[in-house]
Amino acid sequence: MQRDKRKRQFQIFFSIVKLTLLLVIALGIPFILYFWFPDILNRFHTQEELNAFLSEYHTFGMFLYIGLQILQIVICIIPGQMMQFAAGYVYYFWIGFFLSMIGIGLGTVITFYLARILGKNAMHVLFGEKKINHFIEMLNSKRAYMVIFILYLIPGFPKDLITYAAGVSEIKLKPYLVLSLVGRTPALMATIMIGAMTRTGSYMNVILLCIAVAFVTLICFIHRKKFIGFTDIIYHRLVQTKKRNY
Repeated sequence: MQRDKRKRQFQIFFSIVKLTLLLVIALGIPFILYFWFPDILNRFHTQEELNAFLSEYHTFGMFLYIGLQILQIVICIIPGQMMQFAAGYVYYFWIGFFLSMIGIGLGTVITFYLARILGKNAMHVLFGEKKINHFIEMLNSKRAYMVIFILYLIPGFPKDLITYAAGVSEIKLKPYLVLSLVGRTPALMATIMIGAMTRTGSYMNVILLCIAVAFVTLICFIHRKKFIGFTDIIYHRLVQTKKRNY
């Protein structure tokens, strides 16, 4: 009886700790930035201001960029495309791509474990029970790996929500991290390349690339259900091939 009472007290205490952590993440960081560092937020109103902010700090700006990219993944404080355009504009393509992958990778790991610590109930509060359970169901299915790759390949899809869902699903971090990074790569490279070409004045190439990206994005969005459904066909074929080998 005494043991059950202590167990319940521990569960209540743990729930309070998780709720406090949730409030700190959801409200604390924006609150601190807004009241103590308003100048920083003022630097992010436009793309030009963000470009100038990163350029101002030179080498140290690379570490700032990685930190901002992590924040963008964890709490979506800055639009991802805006950040990645700035990386291409300030650091050019390859360095911008390298820094972006570091920031996105670290942000994904932090978000994954943050969701796992907070638990499913906290995710329901943040994103809604129906929406988060929909993604958890997909991530717990046998076609999860292919679904992850397809969803991350589609530009404009709410990728950060998937990471929170992954943290409370049965999927392991390593395959999820690899697939999500590979899936992000085409759109990420295109955005960084546009930023780099803008810096060098290759405006005609920027226009052509933007048209191509917009076209691909539209096609992916219109046929997103077909792309995801296509993973079922691939999965069944792989399963049948595996059975034949055995």
